[in-house]
Amino acid sequence: MKYKITPGRVIFLIIDVIILLLVAFVCVAPIIHIIMGSISSPEKLNVYTKLIFRPLGKVDLTPYRIILKYKKLWMAYRNTLIYIVSTCALTAVLTSIAGYVFSRKRMFMRNFFMLLISFTMLFNGGMIPTYIIIRKIGLVDTPYSMIIPGALSVFNIILMRTSMQNVPQELEEAARIDGATDIKVLFHVILPLCKATFAVIMLFTAVAKWNDYFSALLYLPNKQQYYPLQMVLREILITTTSDITNTQSLQNSATMYKKAIEYACIVVSTLPILCIYPFVQKYFVTGMTLGAVKS
Repeated sequence: MKYKITPGRVIFLIIDVIILLLVAFVCVAPIIHIIMGSISSPEKLNVYTKLIFRPLGKVDLTPYRIILKYKKLWMAYRNTLIYIVSTCALTAVLTSIAGYVFSRKRMFMRNFFMLLISFTMLFNGGMIPTYIIIRKIGLVDTPYSMIIPGALSVFNIILMRTSMQNVPQELEEAARIDGATDIKVLFHVILPLCKATFAVIMLFTAVAKWNDYFSALLYLPNKQQYYPLQMVLREILITTTSDITNTQSLQNSATMYKKAIEYACIVVSTLPILCIYPFVQKYFVTGMTLGAVKS
């Protein structure tokens, strides 16, 4: 379909491009500022107060050398990867089963139970009752407190349920004629057709778990060996930067490079997500559309 080029449409396209460029600038500028600041000369960085779009002075990678020698950082990286993999695996199983159950019309009182769990999206117990429950079942100061509480989300169930409702009923009937059980129907017929929504849910879960530090602040008060990456980075940013080094020479460098180290920590914590996101981006729009709009 061809559109007629009119002066009004040209003006609209120009304004549209300008607005999109401004939005892109607002999104990209902080990333460039952080990256350029992390490799800038510390003397110039400590007195510079504007946005940084190129390295100040000579490129200096000392902040990265300092934080990469911090053993606690690598331990936190390992913990975070374990939490992400474990939470995503548990979320995949629970969300798939819940979405399948709520998408089947033959489920007894399906609408009532769906309304019941949806109610918790608006009204819930809050932080203190949740902490009391976690403490009562013995998960405080254990790595399980970082995995189990956030493994199931009502929002993800709704996305998966709506996506599974879009799968033709005839496919399930054909599978049952061949003798398939509910488990086989779910994992061999329906779930492969909902892989876009499934990928989006896994992306949401992984990003949320990667950025999660508040759970560790609540549930791991005495077990620093279980801290995730964001919790360690939080400590680096709010405590004395020289604490991350062992030798006197590195402590002197860390004091001088305090601001650059803060920027480098942000880059280190963000880089893996930036590397992974392009590979799952193609599923994002499709998954959200399939999971939100019923045809």
